[in-house]
Formats: sequence, C-alpha cells, structure tokens
Amino acid sequence: MSRQPQSVNENTEVALPLRNIISMVAAASLATWAYFGLIERLNTLETNQTMMKSDLEQNTDFRIKWPRGEMGSLPADSEQFMLIEHLAGELEKLQSQIENGQAPYDQQQKLTLDFFEKRITTIEENIEKMRNGG
Repeated sequence: MSRQPQSVNENTEVALPLRNIISMVAAASLATWAYFGLIERLNTLETNQTMMKSDLEQNTDFRIKWPRGEMGSLPADSEQFMLIEHLAGELEKLQSQIENGQAPYDQQQKLTLDFFEKRITTIEENIEKMRNGG
C-alpha cells in the first residue's frame, strides 16, 4: 500500500471528538475573556495614574502659588479685607475725636447720665429742704 500525500482544501474533513471541540472553544473563550480583562485593568490603572499625576501637578501649583496670591483670593477673603479697611478707618476717626475731646457716647450712656443727673438734682433738693427745716 502506497501512501499518497493528502491534499488539504476546504472540503477536507477532520474527525475530532465533540468534547475536544468544546474544550477548544471553551479555552479560546476563556483566553479571550482573560486577555480583555487584563487590557481593561491596564487601561484603568493607566487612567488613574494619569489623573493622579494631573492632580499632583495642580496641587503643587496651588501649594506654591496660593500663598503668594498668584491664584487670586476667595470672595470671603476680599470681603473680610474690605471690612478690615472700613473698621480701620472708623477706628482712626474715633481716635481723632477722642484726642480732640469730642468722644461720642452711645444712647445707654446718655440715659445713664440723665438718670444720675435727675438723682443728683433730687438729692440736692432734699438736702435743701432738710436745711430749711422741712
């Protein structure tokens, strides 16, 4: 019996047990799933690294530039600075009025002063009455 080389073409039949075919399909599916899982994990890690690098650069810029005032200031800071300037001006006015003897006083001081003036007047009147025998 002579062996002739077999030609392989699209009509060539291969006899494989069904369990081997299922095993090959399962192995190919598992390999494909594992490959894409690894690629997805690598992409996730690379994205996180890129984002962290960007955040780190922004943090470094902020850490250096914010104290210098190169990045501006918060609206609350601006408002506080304006209030401090206003209060400093008011304090200077009050100091000059005190130095000139024109110190302002509040309503409570006026009421207290009026009260004591009335009391002193009443006491003086009572003392005069007692001196006059009455």
